[in-house]
Amino acid sequence: MCLPETCQGACTSILYKIEITFHCLLCLGFTVLVRNSLIFLMVSSAVSKWQKYNGQLPARIVVYRDGVGDGQLKMVVDYEVPQLLSVFGECSSNYRPKVSVIVVRKKCIPRFFAEANSSLQNPPVGTVVDTEATRPEWYDFYLIGQLARQGSVNPTYYNVVYDENGLKPDHMQRLTYKMCHLYYNWPGVIRVPAPCQYAQKLTFLVGQSIHREPSLALADKLYFL
Repeated sequence: MCLPETCQGACTSILYKIEITFHCLLCLGFTVLVRNSLIFLMVSSAVSKWQKYNGQLPARIVVYRDGVGDGQLKMVVDYEVPQLLSVFGECSSNYRPKVSVIVVRKKCIPRFFAEANSSLQNPPVGTVVDTEATRPEWYDFYLIGQLARQGSVNPTYYNVVYDENGLKPDHMQRLTYKMCHLYYNWPGVIRVPAPCQYAQKLTFLVGQSIHREPSLALADKLYFL
């Protein structure tokens, strides 16, 4: 599931058991009241879709939050996470899944290199850096999820700002890397988890071309690719 920071609200979730990708987009404004409603509508729609196809509510949810700078992390933890958690109680009584929220940042300054044959080259795809270049007080890591054929590869930065699933760092990093393989419009690996790329493509299409909310009949179609 991905919640990007755009003029539209986009939520994409991947339903693993039956390999169906569900998308929901709502063109709403910027007020606090509308933003609260936006998170509720997006998350509740994705959860309801999961329940429809799997016969039960999801026990674990991982949210990839795109478009957040370091100065906005406190806002995500103090405001967006409580709003997200409040949605589940309204979906069903006594329903409370384990939730993890991961902030994704594509524009990173650090560059990493691997030494081979007395020369420097880009690290292999799937390389994870979670020490030295990261902050000891944060649960963060860099992941190289794409192949750069020219120039130095740009890593993607991930910061786990909220975690109830209790996954080991290696498992969280492996899950994130595997999500980079699930983008249907590219045969290889992309630099961000597939839900983030789906959400970005969807909001770009609506913001640049459609300028209105797409039909709900297309909610489970990859028409925006």
